[in-house]
Amino acid sequence: MTQRITICSGCRAADGQPGGEAMAARLQARLGDLASVGTTDCMIVCGQPVTVSIREDGKAAYLFSGVDPEAQFDELATFARLYAEAPDGIIDDVRPCGDLRFRLIGRIPA
Repeated sequence: MTQRITICSGCRAADGQPGGEAMAARLQARLGDLASVGTTDCMIVCGQPVTVSIREDGKAAYLFSGVDPEAQFDELATFARLYAEAPDGIIDDVRPCGDLRFRLIGRIPA
């Protein structure tokens, strides 16, 4: 199984620039086969763009909002690696993810 990372393509970054499409392409290039990165039109968290979800069958899922495509890019890649290593998707120590951990809306049980 491969984790799926979905980024809202309708979201604009804090500077007003499109955030989702470019971020998805960069993240896919960085993560390679570790994850399938794609976009969706809207995740209905418009008040806090950019929105990102991470999920995999049989694992807890995560939803982040207010993700800055530049500032949190490396943090998101780190989270994806930690998520891949967690058999149930539960990451106990998210400190390596820096500021991204404060952008978590919720973790949804498997």
